[in-house]
Amino acid sequence: MKGQLNKKNSRIRRYTKIRKNVCSHRIFRLVVHRTSRHVYAQIISRNTAKVLVCASTLEFKKLNINDIYTGNKCSAKIIGQLIAQRALKKKITTVFFDRSGFKYHGRIKELAESARISGLVF
Repeated sequence: MKGQLNKKNSRIRRYTKIRKNVCSHRIFRLVVHRTSRHVYAQIISRNTAKVLVCASTLEFKKLNINDIYTGNKCSAKIIGQLIAQRALKKKITTVFFDRSGFKYHGRIKELAESARISGLVF
């Protein structure tokens, strides 16, 4: 049904509102996406849609972090720290937080707060 409300349609509606605001600022975007098992974060350039820095829970095997479940707040906190460290290495300090329509609580909130503590400004 076209007018049916569900979680996905609500998220897309919130996402379009956020995207309009993001495009008007013309600064780097910290885009966050989450699934039930993983958390992904990317910093995208202001002019082109080019990914400059990325981090995700898929990297835990490379980093030898095998004892942490990838779909919880603890892993989101680690991803927030990783993305902030990598952004600061590329001299990116100020970003716009694009939460992709996800509500600001749980894993999204933990990622944002750990990125702020690690040095990103948004």
